[in-house]
Amino acid sequence: MSLYVFGYGSLMWRPGFPFEERSLATIRGRHRRLCVLSFVHRGTEARPGLVLGLDRGGACRGVVFRVAAERRAEVIDYLRERELVTDVYVERHVPATFDDGRVVDALVYVVDRSHRQYAGRLSLDETLARVRGAVGRSGRNEDYVISTADHLTECGVADPRLHTLAARLRQLEGEGA
Repeated sequence: MSLYVFGYGSLMWRPGFPFEERSLATIRGRHRRLCVLSFVHRGTEARPGLVLGLDRGGACRGVVFRVAAERRAEVIDYLRERELVTDVYVERHVPATFDDGRVVDALVYVVDRSHRQYAGRLSLDETLARVRGAVGRSGRNEDYVISTADHLTECGVADPRLHTLAARLRQLEGEGA
């Protein structure tokens, strides 16, 4: 049986695994938010960055990847190594609805609100301060935010808060601040 994986952040533009098909879809009951303190990929414990998590409430538009059945175990192993490095995410299977109305059971990683890396709801200024200057194993936190916002734009997905943050980061970078 094929595996379906829902991406809402960097998985959308850097999945890192082979897939057969990629389509836009929506999940209900969770929304995209910069609410995870990154100690590894986009920051360190001494200078945490912020990455996206799926938090409670609302809906999230993202990308569903269909993975061939014979690659299922390999892709799940890869995703667990990538997403569960500090256990701030919890692996779940949720219904994802495609634009044509089809619904699939998709693997997704949601934020664990009880984990010490859960940052909760931050103001735009608090978010900006956390993101600016944070660097981890996967690069600069600013690049992560801007790349995700750009990819959402390419997909026609509106995320006003993330787009506002990306615009502010670009502006500050342009000013040399």
